[in-house]
Amino acid sequence: MLAVLGYASRLESGKPDPQVLYEWSTAIGGLVQDAIVLAFVLAIAGLDRGRLAFRRPRSYAEAAALLGLGIVAIYIFEVAYTALAHPGNEQGLTPSHWEPHHAAAYVANAIVICTWVPFVEELTYRGLGFTLLQPFGEWPAILLVGLLFGLAHGLLISLPIIVVFGCVLAFVRSRTDSVFPGMLLHAAFNFVAIVAAVTISG
Repeated sequence: MLAVLGYASRLESGKPDPQVLYEWSTAIGGLVQDAIVLAFVLAIAGLDRGRLAFRRPRSYAEAAALLGLGIVAIYIFEVAYTALAHPGNEQGLTPSHWEPHHAAAYVANAIVICTWVPFVEELTYRGLGFTLLQPFGEWPAILLVGLLFGLAHGLLISLPIIVVFGCVLAFVRSRTDSVFPGMLLHAAFNFVAIVAAVTISG
């Protein structure tokens, strides 16, 4: 359903507005939309922390090592793929230029994207989603969760990057038996993207 909504929205709106992160409505919309998703996820999980993998990792040392390997792996793939495919600003989260007068709205969006979004998406995909798919096997669950995560973003050229990122997060979840390390990795990935959007681009 999220994938259908993502692609339908992209078809309807066409090319995304590159200044969308300067709008307060984007932050509010993100909060509301993910709150609705989270409500469905919690209802399906029956508020079961086990189904959501909402627990500390088996080993903090292993989790830290996996986070390091995960962030290196995804950036190596992203750099290599970007050099070949040139996805550009397909997701529409890279402003054409910095606008100091809209800095407060940008910061608000950054907070939502780096905290609330990773929290909800990890509970949705690597939490409940991975648990429901795990009976089909560890690797099928990792790959399916990554694919569904990627499709839900409604992207085409950038889809492989999001799918690989989703698989990396699912792998971390499978090895640590927790969504917390993935939340940290997801938040860090989004934070780097948000900062890079106004310091490297344009």
